[in-house]
Amino acid sequence: MAHIRLDDVSLTFKIRKHSRTSLKDFLIGRLFGRAENPYMEVPALKGLDLHVEQGERLGVLGHNGAGKSTLLKLLAGVYQPTGGVRNVEGRISSLFDLVLGFESESSGWDNIAYRGYLQGETPKSIKAKQQAIADFTELGDFLNMPVRYYSAGMLVRLAFAIATAVDPEILLIDEVLAVGDLAFHQKARARMLEMMDRAHLMVVVSHDLNTLQDLCSRVVWLDHGTIRMQGPAREVVAAYLASVAAPAAAA
Repeated sequence: MAHIRLDDVSLTFKIRKHSRTSLKDFLIGRLFGRAENPYMEVPALKGLDLHVEQGERLGVLGHNGAGKSTLLKLLAGVYQPTGGVRNVEGRISSLFDLVLGFESESSGWDNIAYRGYLQGETPKSIKAKQQAIADFTELGDFLNMPVRYYSAGMLVRLAFAIATAVDPEILLIDEVLAVGDLAFHQKARARMLEMMDRAHLMVVVSHDLNTLQDLCSRVVWLDHGTIRMQGPAREVVAAYLASVAAPAAAA
């Protein structure tokens, strides 16, 4: 059965203080035995305890920089925790950073195959889905062209169609997607809702609090990389709104 279990999980990034080192700093560092460009540690997630079981629809909210997208990437396996235990069981489909990883010199058709393989498809299974993916994009003959000629909107259409062609066990979503014009956006939203229904377990990040209340039974409130509150969606959303309104009222 699909599940997510984080026990006292932390994630700290090590970042160089300077993007480059001057020759002077390099020579001084070597002469005096100092690191010429030392690392600084940036704690992104701190001591998270989070269990999500099969059938749950979990929302994640918080201010910009709270760690929401970082949490999704940790769940997806993009980042490994620097502390604690991460245990995720189930096939993962991630709807974030959709346009990364395309082969710019290859056609849309070829990229459907490449991205399909990355999502765990076989040559046989992706071939069976290829035409349906192409039809959903509405890109027509553009699929015969290298994707480097695509507009940003066309690329997102293609990426979204490929990403949502799988049957996920665990579905990770960063924001409710707005892709293309209004007609395509409505079609994309309907497609995503179908995916949510099929998924065994879902975690969605969104600034749209109404969406979180409509889609999720439970919500986690992240604050500076820690869980400030988790519980029923409407209770957590109400507490978050109260915290945002309090400084404004004091001012």
